[in-house]
Amino acid sequence: MSIQAQQSIELTPRTDAQASDERLSVTDCRFCGSQLNHTFVDLGFTPLCESFLTQADLDRPEISYPLHAFVCDQCWLVQLKEYVSGQAIFGGEYAYFSSYSDSWLAHCERYVRSMIPRFGFTAQSKVIELASNDGYLLQYFVQQGVPVLGIEPAVNCAAAAMEKGVPTRVEFFGRDLARQLVSEGHRADLLIANNVIAHVPDLNDFVGGMKIVLSDHGVITVEFPHLMCLMDQAQFDTIYHEHFC
Repeated sequence: MSIQAQQSIELTPRTDAQASDERLSVTDCRFCGSQLNHTFVDLGFTPLCESFLTQADLDRPEISYPLHAFVCDQCWLVQLKEYVSGQAIFGGEYAYFSSYSDSWLAHCERYVRSMIPRFGFTAQSKVIELASNDGYLLQYFVQQGVPVLGIEPAVNCAAAAMEKGVPTRVEFFGRDLARQLVSEGHRADLLIANNVIAHVPDLNDFVGGMKIVLSDHGVITVEFPHLMCLMDQAQFDTIYHEHFC
């Protein structure tokens, strides 16, 4: 059964730019701008995955949103509409701490120990991680004497990172922040984006910022879920509102 969200009634006039921005976020591919016409999977209505209820909330209505994934027939990006902004989901307090997983920490330590000798990072280098969470990965560069900077919008996760000695900016990343970082002398010899691309509503702004903040001979590494694994293994539980694509 196909479920569609009700359209809101416009009560105030909008400028052409506002109308264009709204149309893009609601009906068009967040990467290439093509109109979304094809359903990938429709999982009905669900609440936000990281919005846990308190005892006092149990007698109150819980807000749910359509969990309806579309596939773009031009660039093949599978994506959800942006019913809730990234600021609302990731700003402030965030429930997930990357350091909760021992196997993930082991993976990250192996990554650091392989990247330093491979690219010759030293105390004169700069490693920047986007969505650095609680410092789960950058802590291992700090231990090896390589300067780092984390970018993390969740206040509680950033605080945990700084307690580990990981310098962290509590901000969302995009072109504007990238330009600000460059103006402050921050250029990334290694730029890391682990499991963040799927969480970004504005892909082009985010990736455009990566280009700006990367040093002339810098390296970018990105990790993200693979759509074919989702399909082959029926990983339906990786489709949720936090994953915009």
